[in-house]
Amino acid sequence: MKKMSRYKVLIADDEEQMLMLVRSYLEKEGYQTVAAIDGEEVLARWEQESFDLVILDIMMPKMDGFTVCQKIREVSKVPIIMLTAKSEELDRIHGLKIGADDYIVKPFSPKELVARVEALLRRSNDFKPRQNVLELGDLAIDLEGYTAEVQGKRLNLTRKEFSLLEFLFNHRGQVFSREQLLDHVWGLESTGTLRTVDTHVKTLRIKLGSAGQLIKTVWGVGYKFED
Repeated sequence: MKKMSRYKVLIADDEEQMLMLVRSYLEKEGYQTVAAIDGEEVLARWEQESFDLVILDIMMPKMDGFTVCQKIREVSKVPIIMLTAKSEELDRIHGLKIGADDYIVKPFSPKELVARVEALLRRSNDFKPRQNVLELGDLAIDLEGYTAEVQGKRLNLTRKEFSLLEFLFNHRGQVFSREQLLDHVWGLESTGTLRTVDTHVKTLRIKLGSAGQLIKTVWGVGYKFED
């Protein structure tokens, strides 16, 4: 049986051979993986899905790993491993200062990388403050990891779906119109429409499965989250 299959890792490297090698070793150990070949794709993937750990190559086109690391750190404490051919001490120190949790210099042993991934995930979960996890019945929302689970199963939510779920959960029992949700979740400058809200609510209910019934439609008004 594969172990730790619930964990999803985002791997970024513009060297295809290295990218495939890292993915192969991690998937062999039971991890789910998503690949990106440049900095902009990393952030695009980050916005679309939830990840438990990120492996970043420093020398990537369009946006380097240092910049990507800083942008992720602005919104999340997800474990980050910097992967690079550079061995200069200043580069390692810089990577750690901007928020990286570990730093591996190429060439490296794939087995060592897997071991470091396991160690970081273990520490991340062992010391995760419980006050940052919202729970109601079978539903658990991890505010730091931007993830949600129902009956222990990870939900593949987009950032907006997660933000919508978090907002409704934090205002349980309160009814919000589509206009209010658009303002609070998408922002005043959003180009989204009221239909955008309806579509996200529908998709979120489907992904929540048995917990989807917690999001109620108040006809003629909008939506609310009900215990």
